[in-house]
Amino acid sequence: MTTALIVIDVQKGFDDPFWGKRGNPGAEANIKALLDAWQARRQPIVLVHHDSAKPDSPLRPGQEGNDFQSILDGVRADLVFGKKVNSAFHGDVDLDGWLKTRGITSFVIAGIQTNMCCETTARVGGNLGYDVTFALDATYTFDLEGLTADQLSEATATNLRGGGFAEVLSTKEILA
Repeated sequence: MTTALIVIDVQKGFDDPFWGKRGNPGAEANIKALLDAWQARRQPIVLVHHDSAKPDSPLRPGQEGNDFQSILDGVRADLVFGKKVNSAFHGDVDLDGWLKTRGITSFVIAGIQTNMCCETTARVGGNLGYDVTFALDATYTFDLEGLTADQLSEATATNLRGGGFAEVLSTKEILA
């Protein structure tokens, strides 16, 4: 069975102090481990970037912050596209159609931010009937409205598991 790896918004702009305190300092190593495994297995890799329309966002197109982080250098991606909203299923490409055309019924999510674009993509994917695996330790987010990044990540895991949207696993469990 073919399983795609969808890597969401791993962009330089998320290194900007604009976002505040982040969690999971090991996320990049786990994202890289997943990418290396998918490339070695010749499984499909999808890279998504956020093209913010907000004038103060480090993720605006044409800004260095919109570029992918260096951990994606040399990645053999099967599909690369942008989006302006949270879900990768509502981007510049029909992701659902692309996956279905290739007979792909399952995917793993990694990237930034855990509780925003990654969680939203997992929820929509689950609603569309995909077998979604969420690599929690291959994502990170930032403190928000009195909650720490770690609390938000745990809430995402609870939402996805409890709502039946996705299986939440570690990178090690996925690669085993």
